[in-house]
Amino acid sequence: MTKTILITGGGTGIGAACARRLADQGANLVLVGRRREALEQVAAATGAQVLVGDAASSQAWVGFIEQIRKRFGGLDALIACAGGHGLGAALDTHDDAWHAALRSNLDSAFHSARACLPLLIERRGSIVLMGSIAALSAGPQVCGYTTSKHALIGLNRSLARDYGPLGVRVNCVCPGWVRTPMADEEMQPLMQHYREDLEAAYRRVTADVPLRRPASADEIASLCQFLISEQASIITGAVIPADGRSSIVDVPTLAYTHLEGA
Repeated sequence: MTKTILITGGGTGIGAACARRLADQGANLVLVGRRREALEQVAAATGAQVLVGDAASSQAWVGFIEQIRKRFGGLDALIACAGGHGLGAALDTHDDAWHAALRSNLDSAFHSARACLPLLIERRGSIVLMGSIAALSAGPQVCGYTTSKHALIGLNRSLARDYGPLGVRVNCVCPGWVRTPMADEEMQPLMQHYREDLEAAYRRVTADVPLRRPASADEIASLCQFLISEQASIITGAVIPADGRSSIVDVPTLAYTHLEGA
């Protein structure tokens, strides 16, 4: 039976890469997001159904689920890629920015999962939550983003424990730097400060990453593809770094690496 897979944040970056990869497998795709034009561009290449709306809105999901059930009869997987920024240290984060970070990164995942669970239970499906290495450690002056991504790990574990007995698997992917339009924007301050191009900025931010490079969106999509497949049928509740293994680097010893030129 052809699988039906829903991707939030499917109009760009990792979500769009997931759509392209899964379309090659012949899956029925549903893309959810707020920007119609971006979603329709991906849909034109993948044959996906487009549902325009805010993944963090429980009201929007009522209509989404009704349309999915009517057209496809059910759902086999959810890949929750919707998310956003949460910039600023705590003292620089006003209330609106704080709530926006939680809404875009945490509420979107929660409402997506809660809405899709009844359909996923019917088909013993699976969920992939898109975390970040910000779920494992803290970058500078990204309080809202770091907090909301850390919370995704708790959501991942809670869902995996509660719905595993009903056949639903839930896992969290934690990418590091990924070549996406959002990451390209984040390179701009470095490019301006050091007067360098985009490629040099990416080399700078991955200079201490063991693999010495960012991921491509397709590399992260391939991991998502694996996690919702039968090949990953025993894996649930996992938190999987996909970061060139930057998260294993012992920061206090970096001075020795730089001294040796390694």
